[in-house]
Amino acid sequence: MASVTSELIAMDATRFQHTPYYCEENVYLLCKTLCENGVADATDSDLFVVFISNEKKQVPLWHQKASSRADGVVLWDYHVICVQRKKESDSEPLVWDLDSTLPFPSPLASYVTETIQPSFQLFADYQRFFRIVHAPLFFKHFASDRRHMKEPDGSWTAQPPPYEPIVAQDGILHNLSEYISMSGADTLSSLDAETVRAAISQKLGVVVSHTQLQDLFTKLP
Repeated sequence: MASVTSELIAMDATRFQHTPYYCEENVYLLCKTLCENGVADATDSDLFVVFISNEKKQVPLWHQKASSRADGVVLWDYHVICVQRKKESDSEPLVWDLDSTLPFPSPLASYVTETIQPSFQLFADYQRFFRIVHAPLFFKHFASDRRHMKEPDGSWTAQPPPYEPIVAQDGILHNLSEYISMSGADTLSSLDAETVRAAISQKLGVVVSHTQLQDLFTKLP
């Protein structure tokens, strides 16, 4: 398993579709590609899509390519990453973040330390919450017509991807706001296995705090 992990860490992020400021779509395609090329389990997916945001839509993350600072910090309104937890394996979960300057992918523990920086004391308005959604459910339900990237006059705040917008299997055109809406009141009060199993089977998954994030991935079925 160590040799496989080393190979993954050495992967080139430029091999994947990436459009700046469209992280939710980047991760959607990333997960699809990881399944198609055999890096992830396509049958019983070991991939989870993780939305990071809060009530104020102000979440600081470090080591981001979009930053102009030496520490790479960016204050995103929201961010989206992929976490891979290999089933029936003792290997550590891996984080796939196409916007990060860290190794691609990175072990979850080091990603949390370097990117979330839980030891950094933040004001309440900047606390990060994490919505974890199982990739198969994300593929089925997620939709974005990119309306959130348009100015009132119809112009783009950032150039959109070259492909067509993502439409949910039931025909829904846009529900991104459902995924990025989260607060402390939404977080799980308990991380017992039964609660986690029930929550992760839902369309919008489960919301946890930064202190619960790593523990949750040890409780996943």
